[in-house]
Amino acid sequence: MKEGKKLKKVLSKFDLLFLALGAMLGWGWVVLSGTWITSAGSFGALVAFAIGGLLVIFVGLNYAELASAMPKVGGEHAYVHRALGHNMSFIASWAITLGYVSVATFEAVALPTVINFLLPDYEAGYLWTVAGFDVHLNWVLIGSVGALIITIINYIGVKQAAALQTFLTLMIVGVGLLLIFGAGTNGNPANLSPFFIDGGAGIMTVLVMVPFLFVGFDVIPQVAEEANLPRKQIGKLLIFSVASAIIFYLAIALGVGLGLNQSQLEVTNLATADAIASLFGSPFFAQLLIVGGVAGIITSWNSFIIGGSRVLYAMAESGMLPSWFGKLHPKYKTPSNAVLFIGVLSMLAPLLGESALVWIVNAGGLGIVTAYFLVALSFIVLRKREPDMERPFRAAKSPIYGYLALILSFGFITLYMPGMPAALVWPYEWMMIAGWTLLGAFFFIRMRSGAYEEKVIDKKKVL
Repeated sequence: MKEGKKLKKVLSKFDLLFLALGAMLGWGWVVLSGTWITSAGSFGALVAFAIGGLLVIFVGLNYAELASAMPKVGGEHAYVHRALGHNMSFIASWAITLGYVSVATFEAVALPTVINFLLPDYEAGYLWTVAGFDVHLNWVLIGSVGALIITIINYIGVKQAAALQTFLTLMIVGVGLLLIFGAGTNGNPANLSPFFIDGGAGIMTVLVMVPFLFVGFDVIPQVAEEANLPRKQIGKLLIFSVASAIIFYLAIALGVGLGLNQSQLEVTNLATADAIASLFGSPFFAQLLIVGGVAGIITSWNSFIIGGSRVLYAMAESGMLPSWFGKLHPKYKTPSNAVLFIGVLSMLAPLLGESALVWIVNAGGLGIVTAYFLVALSFIVLRKREPDMERPFRAAKSPIYGYLALILSFGFITLYMPGMPAALVWPYEWMMIAGWTLLGAFFFIRMRSGAYEEKVIDKKKVL
């Protein structure tokens, strides 16, 4: 890579930690907590998060070892490229990019949705109806303008984006801790009944949401090349961020369960906010938590534009996508065109209306677990093929965590398939998957035909 094309090493360990935490603690814990408990019961939701958390820990250990061994832009793109070759690297990279794009577009829809709770009935300028939701012009503009601002911040530099991330993540954690404190002092254990709803089917309904909620730790590998710290610390930070997020989600689920009973949960539109208001006996705390939720929208949005743009940049650098995606801004040293691509998709997402929130969560989740499966397979292959490769962070002596991540990732993939209780919904969610797959097939065929210049040939140099 030419000197002028190098990404800047400007990120500290705190930047990396807050990029990952902010990504995982987005808006989902505010808007989806009621769905977790009404779908699976209070304990059923905790079981789902415990199982999902195990998957993320196992996958996270794979990423931690590989990120410390190969701190290269693009993360899983580099790992799968080295272990499984060019074609499988394309599939893994395109799948995780779907996950990143889904989160970025989710937040563009979530932002105007949350304004509904702060300013009820503010919509004006009716456009159309999508799946029963009336889309209004000012509703769309809030999401699209928000996307534009986040895109500009990421366009001018990752360090500026990381500074914003740190401030807002601390705000999210503070509000979350307030809810947990309220549940511990004022919560009613009787509200936890029923403990389980619909047995295994209820737990699976929550389980399919978990990959989407926890995706974000893998932003650390995406920006590892821009990190200014020892390689071993990259792996340690990744695992610490995952463990912190698991504890946070478990505590939020328990806190909401203690704050609202089942009948209240069934009628609430924003369970986490209503729970904190009930626990402290004041609607002020609900407004405060919603502000924290807005911070979560921005942090998650910010992280996934960063992560997604780095994967697209790495794919272009290795000849998988047009060189347009691999352009670095001459002044800011950011993958500016890749940032713009995800930014534009985010600006368009609000046109689909609020109904798109669940569609995006589920469609993006399938892309995420597919990438996790291929990273776990790469982890196993590299342990066998290159046992002497330098691994500053090592996830156990044996590749046991690779096999566990492989099995659990495959299990999650099956949950999305037709016939399963939590299968993707036809036509909306499958149409999103189909559209992304067709676009990827177009690029894949062009790559195979040699339409794009492959700038790196030696896999062991890993980009």
